[in-house]
Amino acid sequence: MLQEKRYKCKYETEVKSLDTQEDKQLNKHNTTGPSAARPRPELLQVAEAVAREKNIDREESIVAMESAIQRAAKAKYGIEHDIRATIDRDTGEIVISRVVTVVDDVENPMCEISLEDARLKEPDAEVGFEFTEILPPLAFGRSAAQGSRQVIIQKIREAERVRQFDEFLERKGEIVNGTVKHVDRNQIIVDIGSTEGVIHSDNNIPRQVFNVGERVKALLVDIRPESHGPMLILSRTHNDFITKLFEQDVTEIYDGLIKVMAIARDPGSRAKMAVYSPDNRVDPVGSCVGVRGSRVQSIISEIQGEKIDIVLWSSDPATYVMNALSLQDIKRVVIDEDEDTIDVVVADEFLSQAIGRRGQNVRLASQLTGWKIMVVAESEDTSRRAIERASRIKTLIDSLGIDEMLAQLLVSEGFISVDDIAQADVSDFTSIEGFQEDSARDLCQKAIAFVEEQEKKFFDKCEELDIRDDLLTLPNLDIGMFNKLVDSGIRTRDDVADLSTDELLDILGEEALPRSKADAVILDARKEWFDEENEQ
Repeated sequence: MLQEKRYKCKYETEVKSLDTQEDKQLNKHNTTGPSAARPRPELLQVAEAVAREKNIDREESIVAMESAIQRAAKAKYGIEHDIRATIDRDTGEIVISRVVTVVDDVENPMCEISLEDARLKEPDAEVGFEFTEILPPLAFGRSAAQGSRQVIIQKIREAERVRQFDEFLERKGEIVNGTVKHVDRNQIIVDIGSTEGVIHSDNNIPRQVFNVGERVKALLVDIRPESHGPMLILSRTHNDFITKLFEQDVTEIYDGLIKVMAIARDPGSRAKMAVYSPDNRVDPVGSCVGVRGSRVQSIISEIQGEKIDIVLWSSDPATYVMNALSLQDIKRVVIDEDEDTIDVVVADEFLSQAIGRRGQNVRLASQLTGWKIMVVAESEDTSRRAIERASRIKTLIDSLGIDEMLAQLLVSEGFISVDDIAQADVSDFTSIEGFQEDSARDLCQKAIAFVEEQEKKFFDKCEELDIRDDLLTLPNLDIGMFNKLVDSGIRTRDDVADLSTDELLDILGEEALPRSKADAVILDARKEWFDEENEQ
């Protein structure tokens, strides 16, 4: 801890150089000596008055006065000195002092002293030790008073800006109200009482026009410090703007009885909002809509007629997606968790409604739910499924030499490839009605023999073509896929690493490998590249 020692006349020669004739004249009338300063309660009254007027802390006002007094003292005694001024918080007493600090290497002899010289004056002195000399009180002249006034004004303005910044920082993410002050092509300046906000063109609802003097609501998304005060960055296109509007108009949301789970928007056109209530007695959708749509209509008016679909959130992905699409007649929903996709099959006559104008409905539903939604017409889905089924049946017939009826039965039971059959147990087939144990065992043996034969042919091909073993360690690929890669001229992991995901899927077929697994194959093939870069 820095030590402080108050002393008088330790540096008599320097003190004389600091004292002016004005000081000497003042000391003649100061019976308590130059170090004494009379209580000045009026200073504290002024500080409190300024703090109330500017809505800042009393301490900040006093600090501003101390800075002004310190500036005036430095102007009088010399700016090269370490002059400090303090105001007693209880009495208003002003103390002006000069500080000399003990240092190893003296650079400024006016405010620093070497350790050797310091110990001649104070044997216990150490580096960092401070000698403090009380200076005579100041008599402010006209120019000094004017300069002090400017310092106080500047410090108070700085404190005011800090207070405003902190105040609005706490309000980040809330709606603020203001009056349009200026409008141009790129932005709208909004007067918000003690400061200003700006709505940039990309944060304003398309085609919405504001006039000077008009009231406006917007979401406070950011605060930037500026020389004249904090600049508030406002938005009317942010998703949370709708959430906060509903909080203001729907008491159940404000009270936490209803939760807004997600929002997706095309600002100025359409929005979807998913709501949920842990209380079964509360109807979240009906509460947000209001009687005859009164609640939602007031918000739609605020956002330039933007339509809002309020849907019920569900933890079940299929139910949630159906709610998000706002369709009643959905035939089938197929979830692919590996790809985060959901195929939604709808009747042909509802296909355009499900997709929406320019794909808006399905796009917003995808953003709302976080799933990639593929809407398919029922006739197209039936045709596609028939083609896939026929292809699988033919593969089983050609590979295992079984009849078509048995192949159809196997595909219907979920055995869609020879690998599926080879990896199954006999009991998996005997549980199927009409399947005998002998037939099941014979089928499994045929499948195993076929897979082993394919593997032998493949490894023979690899040996013949000098295929590197590291290629065969890539994840998510089976013998059939490796065969396709080799037939396409792929010989090493580097060859795979040079491919894009789309190129890999073109070789293997998108139906054979999900895109997420294809991405994993490419990343694994490039792993050695990343390792080499890290080593370098």
